[in-house]
Amino acid sequence: MDVLYVVMPAYNEESNIENVARAWYPVLENADEASRLVIADSGSSDRTHEILENLKSELPKLEILSDTGKQHGPKVIALYDYAIEKNADFVFQTDSDGQTNPDEFSGFWELRNQYAGIFGNRTARGDGKSRAFVERVVCLLLKLYFGVKVPDANAPFRLMRTDVVKKYLYKLPEDYNLPNIMMTTYFAYFHEKMKFQEISFKPRQGGVNSIDLGKIIKIGWKALGDFRDLKRDMKK
Repeated sequence: MDVLYVVMPAYNEESNIENVARAWYPVLENADEASRLVIADSGSSDRTHEILENLKSELPKLEILSDTGKQHGPKVIALYDYAIEKNADFVFQTDSDGQTNPDEFSGFWELRNQYAGIFGNRTARGDGKSRAFVERVVCLLLKLYFGVKVPDANAPFRLMRTDVVKKYLYKLPEDYNLPNIMMTTYFAYFHEKMKFQEISFKPRQGGVNSIDLGKIIKIGWKALGDFRDLKRDMKK
């Protein structure tokens, strides 16, 4: 059977983390015994880490990364790197805020041997019009900069072959803020066999999002310079 690593970053998610971990843990049952749920919690100032530690006795395949830095992007990179290091066959990334639905995972898993990557497409979003608008702008920029056409570049619901992730992950700085956007771009730019599949996307289930619209704009402005540098590297 295939080894699956379900990975998610966490930051101050005490109101969500137990429910989310319990909800996603059962998807491991359809994969190899060596499969794991790995949550990167570093920098949380609430009870997130304590709750995760308490869950480990009930969820023996739960692992916690606590030395990955505070920001979302570096955590995602560290999680992908960990899955590669542990020789997982597939890595599935989602977030720890309860916005994605574990029941939709099986449709991705059934297609795993047909594609290098299957990416969520949030055709309807419960997190507000402003974030949907930002995503449309991102997709437009990717078309202009890289010549790739994708419907959703940053959805935190993606199942990827780990050997393909390995081809592109180390092109990114360890502290890069937008690894999922660039991973989607690499798959499309280098013509990896990929599929976008519609998913639901709920409002945040509790707590406060650590990245507000102002921070998104700031990160996006920096991303324009990063895109130029990364595009030069892709053409080498």
